[in-house]
Amino acid sequence: MIPPGPDEAPTEFVRALRSLRSVRLRPELEVDEVPGPGRIAPYSAALTAEVHATRRDPDADELASGRFVVLHDPQGQEAWNGTFRLVTLVRATLEAEVGGDPLLAEVAWSWFRDSFQGLGVTPHAAGGTVTRVLSQSFGALSERPDQVEIEMRVSWTAQDDDLAPHLRAWASLLCSVAGLPPLPVGVVPLPRRR
Repeated sequence: MIPPGPDEAPTEFVRALRSLRSVRLRPELEVDEVPGPGRIAPYSAALTAEVHATRRDPDADELASGRFVVLHDPQGQEAWNGTFRLVTLVRATLEAEVGGDPLLAEVAWSWFRDSFQGLGVTPHAAGGTVTRVLSQSFGALSERPDQVEIEMRVSWTAQDDDLAPHLRAWASLLCSVAGLPPLPVGVVPLPRRR
């Protein structure tokens, strides 16, 4: 199936994409546009992001990564309870002692809720999973420390085509999972230098 061209996209989808492009994110986030999935909804777009310890340094350690997908069906879908569904992924490697906490999944879900509450955004019909993977090395690799990876898959419905607050909330979640301190209230990240 060939995705529709920009002239064929509904006005509300075009407005949604423009709202995403207007968002300024923290300089530790490197965001790229990638093709959206083609079979889930008539219209889609996607972003990938990596969080680095320092501003846009490709050699800096990656602290977290993720994907932000916008699905739009002008007719709506019953399961979505709306016309815009946002589907996200967040991944990070955690310290073994943090990853071993039996309450990690609940804490991670609270990071999701807090990232939205901090911006006054309501993720309608939100649902998701938190997965924790513990890797232990043996034999010739036994010197490696235990490693814990967390993966959050979350989706929710946006009630209108202004998706900027949703992208900001997802970016905040990504930075929280990466262990970055939150930006103080009222502080706006400076634009990136080119």
